[in-house]
Amino acid sequence: MAEGNVGVCPQVFVVDSHSNFTSVPAKKKPWWARGQKFLLLLVGLTVLGLVVQGFFIYNLYKKTETFSMHQNMSNPKTPGQQIGTILSQVGSKESNEIPIQQPYSKFNRSPFAHLIGSNSPIGEDKVVQWLHTAGESITSNMSYDKGRLLVEIEGYYYLYSKVQVNAAQECLLIQHKVMHKMNAYGHPIELMKSKRFRCWPPNTPSPKTSDSEDVWNSFLAGIFHLHAGDYIYVTLENVEKTHSGPAYNFMGAFMIST
Repeated sequence: MAEGNVGVCPQVFVVDSHSNFTSVPAKKKPWWARGQKFLLLLVGLTVLGLVVQGFFIYNLYKKTETFSMHQNMSNPKTPGQQIGTILSQVGSKESNEIPIQQPYSKFNRSPFAHLIGSNSPIGEDKVVQWLHTAGESITSNMSYDKGRLLVEIEGYYYLYSKVQVNAAQECLLIQHKVMHKMNAYGHPIELMKSKRFRCWPPNTPSPKTSDSEDVWNSFLAGIFHLHAGDYIYVTLENVEKTHSGPAYNFMGAFMIST
């Protein structure tokens, strides 16, 4: 009986609650992966803004073009009128009148003068005399008075003078000056000066005869500020020794700035 009633033993599972269990932490994403979504969002917003801006600009352009066409159809212009409109837009005067040239005035040109050598260059106080109405001589906005140039307009002037002297003597003082006389001063002042004392040594042959020549040249030039009413002139020691002729002796002035 005992053997016949013997049953199958049930399976038993034992759970060990004291066994060791290690949890593996989840991996973190790198920083560039975390910011990638944010960067893509910014790029998308930028592109969307450009599209919206282009849409509004296109609508504004179409409206302006439609308005211009309506104006041209309601008030058509000839080609000449269109050209006049374009010129007025760039700053031209809205006038169809032909500009009239202003009459000539002495102030239209800067003052200048060029005086040439005279056959009679000797003047008072050693002031060299010049030809001012003959040959290549000319004066404009400047006056001539007994070897002197009168300044009529204030400004900066370029002054120049050249003389040629025959120094064929045993001893000769050559002194070439450009003088300036102002109303504010009682005496003239020297602007430019060239000086030379020519004397032949003893027992040295020198050209003493009247037909002999020993030519000496002097050229002076400079820029000076002159006032209206000032006088400019040239003085020369032994002026009677100069070579006559416009190619040898001359003086002049012209304004370069106000």
